[in-house]
Amino acid sequence: MAGIGSATETYSTADIDNVMRWVGVDFRMIAESSGAISLREAADYQADIDFLAKAECLTFVDVTLFSGADEVRAVRYTVHTSASGLAHSRPGGVLWPRVSYPRLRVVLGETARWNELKASGQLYGKLRIPWDTSYDDVSHQTLIQSGGRNYVSSAFGTVRQDYSK
Repeated sequence: MAGIGSATETYSTADIDNVMRWVGVDFRMIAESSGAISLREAADYQADIDFLAKAECLTFVDVTLFSGADEVRAVRYTVHTSASGLAHSRPGGVLWPRVSYPRLRVVLGETARWNELKASGQLYGKLRIPWDTSYDDVSHQTLIQSGGRNYVSSAFGTVRQDYSK
């Protein structure tokens, strides 16, 4: 998939790998610090996110920590394919608290390509998580946006928005 993007801003699968590796560092920190999922589960989520990013299927990845039914923390990674103007940040800042009745929700924003690949059966057997359509509210209205980071390699990147109480 080398040369994905516009004529003036291109990126390669190596660029996607770089950015997703930084997202993966965050995801492992979230899993380990919150205790809401195991590192094995985090690796399964990360493998799917990597695959779907390379297949041009993602618009965002939203990760939310709940204590029972209450949102405690969240991050949203918005995918950008013209990100060369963004400054790169180092991973981190996601040491989340351990809470009572922890639950981690991961919601993916899909592109039309995801639906094409799914309809044609090309995603069958390639994902570790059984992803379903989500109608969950991911606006984080009970949380306050509290910073974020950018992960960028060439023209591919993600903008991370952090939310907390």
